[in-house]
Amino acid sequence: MNLSGNQTLIGIDLGGTKVASGIVDKTGLKDIKHQLIPAQSKDPMDVTNSIIEVVEELFDNTVLGIGIGVPGLVDREKGVAFDIQNIPSWKEVHLKDILEDKFKVPVFLDNDANCFALGEAKFGDGKDEKDFVGLTLGTGMGAGIIKDGYLMPDAHCGSGEFGNIPYLDSIYEDYCSGKFFKEHYGENGEVMVEKAKEGDETAMNAFAEFGKHLGKAIKTIMLAVDPRKIIIGGSVAQSKDYFEKSMWETIKDFPFPGALNDFDVVFSDVKNIAVLGAASLYLDRNKV
Repeated sequence: MNLSGNQTLIGIDLGGTKVASGIVDKTGLKDIKHQLIPAQSKDPMDVTNSIIEVVEELFDNTVLGIGIGVPGLVDREKGVAFDIQNIPSWKEVHLKDILEDKFKVPVFLDNDANCFALGEAKFGDGKDEKDFVGLTLGTGMGAGIIKDGYLMPDAHCGSGEFGNIPYLDSIYEDYCSGKFFKEHYGENGEVMVEKAKEGDETAMNAFAEFGKHLGKAIKTIMLAVDPRKIIIGGSVAQSKDYFEKSMWETIKDFPFPGALNDFDVVFSDVKNIAVLGAASLYLDRNKV
């Protein structure tokens, strides 16, 4: 972590119903706060004002910058959030301009999957790895690509959207996220995990099938960007004990077997990684 003295950053993870924010210094996360947001309000400034409130609680003269991870499309250069999931009023919010005018420090935005990858690069299993993909598996499937230690630059903040690649009768996201269990077994992931823990055969088979689909997605990622490592996080990743074996069995028939010699898939266990990653946007954009 390349901060010195008492220098700090603020990281913000914007969810569909709440916002998590924290102060990050050279040792990691110092303080974290959670606050509900008026996500269904018709006025976009209501949610923006909630973000301002949480920043005000944390802000002092040691803060160098603010990073924000959002679940949707972002214009990185202008700091504009578009069509944010679960916040209907957020069609086009110029969050960078609003917060920079208020707090007089640089503000950076990116999507939440990219923030996850950055968090792993600075604080997790990616600290010693220059080229990897951070893959989030929860209600959806997202990814951030780290190349030479920084987020891979792109035109529209769309690289890493592997979940939207066509697969079978739909897209990868429908088979490699919590949607798979809901759509194919009529249960959410949490219920399926509990059933698997009890040895339920249907649940065990469901996770084995999930692992095969995920293995195929991973091979697609390997062919696209050739990472040395994939770091998996998100709620579904917590049930890895039930799908990791079939995932690896599927990966093993990769068409270029030599690439598997120095390739690995690991699962994140860093707490508050989204907040840490959002704060790390400052470091990434300034090449620190």
